[in-house]
Amino acid sequence: MKSWEQREHARQILAKEVGFVTKPHGHRLRLALAFPNTYWVGMSNLGFQTMYRLFNDEEDIVCERFFLPPKQELAEMAAARAPILTLESQTPVGEFDVIAFSVSFEWDYVNVLTLLRLAGVPRYAAERTHRHPLVVIGGAVTFVNPEPLAPFADVIAAGEGEVLAPALGRAFSAATDRADLLRLLAGERGFYVPSFYTPSYASDGTLASYTVNPEFAAYGAPMPVRKAALKTTDAVDPPGTSIFTPDTEFGARFLVEVVRGCANLCRFCWAGYNYLPVRAFPADRILQRAEAARRYASRVGLVSIALCDHPDIERILARLQEMGFAISPASLRLDDLTVPIVSLLRASGERTITIAPETGSDRLRRVINKTVTNDEILDRAELIFASGIENLKLYYMIGLPTETDDDLVAIRDLTLQIRDRMMKHARSRGQIGRIVGSVNPLIPKPGTAYQWLPMEDSAAVDRKIKRLRSLMADIDNVYFNIKSERHSYYQALLSLGDRRVAPAIEAAERNGGNWRAAVAEAGIDDEFYIFRDRTADAMLPWDVIDGGLKRPFFEEEFAKSLREEWTLPPKRARENVKLLPVLS
Repeated sequence: MKSWEQREHARQILAKEVGFVTKPHGHRLRLALAFPNTYWVGMSNLGFQTMYRLFNDEEDIVCERFFLPPKQELAEMAAARAPILTLESQTPVGEFDVIAFSVSFEWDYVNVLTLLRLAGVPRYAAERTHRHPLVVIGGAVTFVNPEPLAPFADVIAAGEGEVLAPALGRAFSAATDRADLLRLLAGERGFYVPSFYTPSYASDGTLASYTVNPEFAAYGAPMPVRKAALKTTDAVDPPGTSIFTPDTEFGARFLVEVVRGCANLCRFCWAGYNYLPVRAFPADRILQRAEAARRYASRVGLVSIALCDHPDIERILARLQEMGFAISPASLRLDDLTVPIVSLLRASGERTITIAPETGSDRLRRVINKTVTNDEILDRAELIFASGIENLKLYYMIGLPTETDDDLVAIRDLTLQIRDRMMKHARSRGQIGRIVGSVNPLIPKPGTAYQWLPMEDSAAVDRKIKRLRSLMADIDNVYFNIKSERHSYYQALLSLGDRRVAPAIEAAERNGGNWRAAVAEAGIDDEFYIFRDRTADAMLPWDVIDGGLKRPFFEEEFAKSLREEWTLPPKRARENVKLLPVLS
């Protein structure tokens, strides 16, 4: 795809959009914001849209977007040797002051390198000079474990965009040159400059320490780097869709964040730990943004992992319904499913609800701190189907600590009991819905109580997948999607790796995503990262970022996991004293 073809294609995209921003470039910081996947995926991502708005809200910053071209266009661009252009002004990305990546998924790491190549920018930070744009990598994965991407980044932005965007602008305004800019950013909360830090390794290959290079210690480069986080959302507009286009997964849907964080602290969930404390966005501001979006959207998607932690959630739902929105929440916690809320969702046109039992047994839920029981799940299933909701999506996990075959059978049994409730109400309506289960092997995540665990042996996971498929076979109106062990294997490598994994990412980008060959070419012992118990390690790669919770807390949670003991969130501890005998 030649440059003139890119420009024409960009104009066609913009012609379908509402809400994009254009600014003169002169005397402003020019920032090219990348989502390392296709336009369809990137424009469906609320975090990406939020960063676009936050950067453009800064008077001295002009932010434009670019995305990974589809495969055919990629090949055409490579053949034409045409540089990739931004959408808004169709300017070559390599001419911008900053290239900022918003990365949400480990599988997009290779796409970061592809986009740098298309921009004509060296992939490794050590190969860049003052003539190249500053490469900043942020997004959800980077403040969990930034190290696999660290060699490619001049700066890692670790934390929440509302704090990071203005800090980046301040540093650019004050800096005299590139070196001064890096020093200024290192002094801002949430900015990690990998070149300022040197990791050292023990003789067994484990990480021994990080050292702030002496020439930078005087400039306030901290160890660890504290993630950037909003203390309160009281005076902040809730993140919401700012650009509307039909060419996304969600189409005519306005996405808005309702609550950030979750107090339940499931022991496998990095988001629950890393977005603490729980903060609700102001109800009036949520509704104001929704009202402004109504002319462009007929549905509203409520983004939260703790919907009912918002004190005004019923008022929000009722008002959205009055505006004429169809309402779609993200995955709901069981305590989100009250009669008023389910009734409002059904009245707005919702036909499917998603919940996450995670496992089929109460015992294993105590292990992972999922503080609900089968009886409560079945009670909520009864509520869902009695209200007229026809379909239910279920999230399950396998490969959890202490899991046995009985726990796999329990997934089948719980699903069948849920199906019985669906069928009872479907018969009276004459319309049978579907139960769709999604099953993923556990990948122990950084910044959780399971961060020291090895992933379960591949052969054992494969046996469990086959066993579960046989248990779930030929059940009418029940459909299970079980992620393969091999897919999870390399995701675990990227999730749990350190800087030494970077050459494998580069090799995978060059060879078209053949991870087996990439790992072999890079000479990486992948099993060292994936199947090794890390409890005796002096440090973990992600300890370079301080997410707010300390090692003793995670150690205690892991110990409670092995004792099959819940840590009840405050609300549940107060309101559900009937559960306490289970803990004794």
